[in-house]
Amino acid sequence: MKKAAKRRTNNKTKTKPFLIFLLYNENMKITNRKASFDYQLLDRFEAGINLMGAEVKAVREGHVDLAGSFVRIIGGQAHLVNANIFPYKYARPETYDERRTRKLLLHKKEIISLKSKMDGSSLTIVPVSVYTTHGLIKVELALAKSKKKFEKRESIKKRDINRQIEEELKRRS
Repeated sequence: MKKAAKRRTNNKTKTKPFLIFLLYNENMKITNRKASFDYQLLDRFEAGINLMGAEVKAVREGHVDLAGSFVRIIGGQAHLVNANIFPYKYARPETYDERRTRKLLLHKKEIISLKSKMDGSSLTIVPVSVYTTHGLIKVELALAKSKKKFEKRESIKKRDINRQIEEELKRRS
């Protein structure tokens, strides 16, 4: 009878981590709205990201800020620079650097094609969003060309005009 009691307690402890896993939002997506305002986004592609320890839990909770971040190709590898991943509240923040450069996981052919596109013209690579798929954390990147001030003003005017038109249509209907 003692063996049966031990089995019951072991089964209960095995289910607890599974319940904790269900608390995370499985379809989490964080977007960089500043990127679409500052840049004209041309090509989009997906990359994995190399995270350490509690950074994974922090990203799954949505504690990421992509404003002002960009991708730099150094030594045949892509790195995400200036992305701010806030510390996980239950981890030890003693030697944690929020804005450290993180390695992006891309195939070598993809890196070579991106580098050739960047060298040919004044394009940059900008992170557009961070999301999870099948338990993996991915970063959506875009080849982007920077907008000038008058282009930004035009986009603001178009957005305001469209908003006014939608309001008038709602009033009439």
